[in-house]
Amino acid sequence: MAASVGRICGAGLLKPTCGLTTSQISSFSTTREWTRGRKALISTLGVLAGGAGALVLALDQSVKASDLELHPPKNPWNHKGILSSLDHASVRRGYQVYKQVCAACHSMRFVAYRDLVGVSHTEDEAKAEAEEQLITDGPDENGNMFQRPGKLSDYFPNPYANEEAARAANNGAFPPDLSYIVSARHGGEDYVFSLLTGYCEAPAGIVLREGQYYNPYFPGGAISMAQALFNEVLEYDDGTPASASQLAKDVATFLKWTAEPEHDDRKRMIIKATGIFSLLIAVTFYIKRHKWISLKTRKIEFKPRK
Repeated sequence: MAASVGRICGAGLLKPTCGLTTSQISSFSTTREWTRGRKALISTLGVLAGGAGALVLALDQSVKASDLELHPPKNPWNHKGILSSLDHASVRRGYQVYKQVCAACHSMRFVAYRDLVGVSHTEDEAKAEAEEQLITDGPDENGNMFQRPGKLSDYFPNPYANEEAARAANNGAFPPDLSYIVSARHGGEDYVFSLLTGYCEAPAGIVLREGQYYNPYFPGGAISMAQALFNEVLEYDDGTPASASQLAKDVATFLKWTAEPEHDDRKRMIIKATGIFSLLIAVTFYIKRHKWISLKTRKIEFKPRK
């Protein structure tokens, strides 16, 4: 018995382990405290970063507000409804505004005269509009270019031969193509209408270079395009009073059509799709209710064998 106790003591099985346990607990406590400290540090850094971001955003918005850069208001356009079509009389008048005012500087190289047929003009009227333009064509049998009257397949002519000529004629500014301008600008037709009617005197502190004008709806405020629409600057063929706001409304509607020529077709498709899907839903309900009801309510009965 004594020999067994001696072997156990010699092996160290009865030595106290209190010191080891204490050191482990101390190490665990230190690690836990460090983890809590790190979490607190990360949280503090996150709060500071968020506050700095909010401060930068607020300062940026205040700078924009001081520049008087306005967002175009929402206007009650006739075509804004889910099933509302474009005002085609307004589209026709807008084409007249573009032809007599805007075409002097801006091109529409993605719109052809044939696109007017059935939208704002009859085929004969569209042909007459195209024939008013002289289109450079060729070469002929002698290898020379020649001028011919326009055809329905021709696109609206460019007022300038190239971009350099356009910049030279506009004090270095390049007039953008208007074919898709409504889709290319934030605000769409609201932006176009506000820009055309928003010219005003530059506020104190705004310095404009020679050939620039102030428009709060244009980014930066300084725009190279002078105000083009004034009251009675032209006479409409249908006798509509040609106020500046009416001119801007009509040309914005026209540019909405050039940017989305499928506008009316898309909304007609909504009506067709609604009717077709309503019919399919009714047929599906009928099949479910009267054909499958007997199967869904069928009970299976198990009878024991005799």
